[in-house]
Amino acid sequence: MPKIGAHVSAAGGLYNCFDNAKRIGAECLQIFGASPKQWQAPLPSAEVIKEYKKREEASKLGPVFLHALYLANIGTIDNNRLWHGSVRALTDHLKIADLLGAQGLIFHIGSVKNSGNRERGIEQVAKGMKKILSAVPGKTQLIMENAAGGGGKLGATADEVGAIMKLVRDPRAKVCIDTQHAFAAGVLNYTPAGIASFVKQCDQAFGWKNVVAVHANDSKGEAGSNFDRHENIGEGKIGLAGFQNLVKNKNFAKLPWILEVPGFADEGPDKKNVVTLKRIASKFALHDT
Repeated sequence: MPKIGAHVSAAGGLYNCFDNAKRIGAECLQIFGASPKQWQAPLPSAEVIKEYKKREEASKLGPVFLHALYLANIGTIDNNRLWHGSVRALTDHLKIADLLGAQGLIFHIGSVKNSGNRERGIEQVAKGMKKILSAVPGKTQLIMENAAGGGGKLGATADEVGAIMKLVRDPRAKVCIDTQHAFAAGVLNYTPAGIASFVKQCDQAFGWKNVVAVHANDSKGEAGSNFDRHENIGEGKIGLAGFQNLVKNKNFAKLPWILEVPGFADEGPDKKNVVTLKRIASKFALHDT
């Protein structure tokens, strides 16, 4: 069975995330180490890090992932200032993840906007990732999140993620599969056969062993729409049956699942979504496909 977790608030102190996670029944979690809407990412103080690790140990929750800022785009090929600024910001966010002892930093791969040269964009992403990893030595992973496609976004397909991995050639480069993004990109059909085919494609392109987390989100938009909008579990186009099939697949079932849904009160991931996934996992995860 997968661990079921959620993106939770760390407002008022990074260490508050554990109480917030426990409040909704999360078993693992994701947080922002700094504001996702600002370029500045101040490093936490020694006191904050000490309190964070104290509460982490007491909570027995994990793994913990950090999510990077939304502004970064290391795929850009026509904005040198944006590329360098993105590399610096992602480096700072990875440093925070490393200081906290988190498993890794999940980030959006980037886009080539309307310039269209996807091969060059992939090269830019790989160049940026290598620079970031070099600046932050250690075990903390730099984790690419698959994209919903559209708008020049890179990494919607297994082949594009694999092309980046081959250029980076670093064991700390990993992948997070967002269920909604894969659905919106039209690359993951939530039938048992469709899920098995997707896993096979990923394994061939970059090695399934490099997938370290799942963003478990239902979808407001249709399959193949490139519409990047998350929905509560069972309320969207993937539906309960899609997640039931997903948890039956042993490759997905062994990974931590992190909710990034709007919540039934529009306040972010909540207990109802966590309970829904836990019920699905307890009922269906024993039946491997």
